[in-house]
Amino acid sequence: MSKITRRVFLASGTAFATVTLGELLSKRGSFADPGTINLYSSRHYDTDNQLYQGFTDKTGIKVNLVEGDASQLIERIKSEGANSPADVLITVDAGNLWRAQQEGIFQPVSSSVLNNAIPANLRDPENRWFGLSKRARVIMYNKNKVNPAQLSSYEDLADPKWKGKVLIRSSNNIYNQSLVASLLEVHGAADSEKWAKGFVSNFARPPEGNDTAQIKAVAAGVGDVGIANSYYLARLASSNDPEDQAVVQKVGMFFPNQRERGTHVNISGAGVVKSAPNKAGAVKFLEYLVSPEAQKIFAQGNHEYPVVSGVPVSPALAQYGTFKNDSMNVAAYGQNNAEAIRLMDRAGWK
Repeated sequence: MSKITRRVFLASGTAFATVTLGELLSKRGSFADPGTINLYSSRHYDTDNQLYQGFTDKTGIKVNLVEGDASQLIERIKSEGANSPADVLITVDAGNLWRAQQEGIFQPVSSSVLNNAIPANLRDPENRWFGLSKRARVIMYNKNKVNPAQLSSYEDLADPKWKGKVLIRSSNNIYNQSLVASLLEVHGAADSEKWAKGFVSNFARPPEGNDTAQIKAVAAGVGDVGIANSYYLARLASSNDPEDQAVVQKVGMFFPNQRERGTHVNISGAGVVKSAPNKAGAVKFLEYLVSPEAQKIFAQGNHEYPVVSGVPVSPALAQYGTFKNDSMNVAAYGQNNAEAIRLMDRAGWK
């Protein structure tokens, strides 16, 4: 495996140093002190640097950051075993958090701060991981081709009236796996597979690209509707690029299933690693991330929805209005992930 580097955020907020993960591991003992936490993160958003610096400013605890994708970091922590220097793993999607939990990476955390701040459906029932920000998986539609009155639910996108009009990324994307896992939780295997086959038959093209690519394809008229996470359109809306603004003018955001259970939401979240050298510091870090100050950074920096009530969303996201959330516990996405993948494969979702 290639070396992963980490950045050390010093208390001054201005100096950075890089070392290999191997060096960090070899010095595990030197980092096992109350003045440092080691954070493994698959969130690749530059604005998160503000979170780390804010935590250091507030507590005096420095953050050593190791970055990689979720699977890579989970495997790294497993291979490091009891000698892992990791204190906290933070990643996107409840499916990834559930997988880390199944691998025995997290330990339960008893914190009234976290329990009081985070709704029960956005955290592990046994408090091994916690949702820190939300994103809605919504329908993006071409304003020139679709009247939003025609839209209603995820289930409706399997109706033949959408033949050749639906855009979405591939089935190996965890966001789509979690959406299908949520449908399994509601409808069961037989009805969910029937839906998936109808949904796939309505694709405008074979799945390709990321969420932003689906939005741009909707704007270009490749398909009439697409499914993507809410913050991707808000990013384009906050851009100064004329091409991005042209896309935004053509695309609307619709929140599905408002007449019944609500729109599917997913999370970014984190947990304290079982072998954490600095458990106390790790818990303080998670508690800081649900403070109004940190929740504002999540909301304004990456156009995510805060998990804590009363924190405003970014202006770019606010323009699309409010919505009813599905209250399903997001742990179901991980529990149903394997069946969701098999179902998508049987339906021909590439």
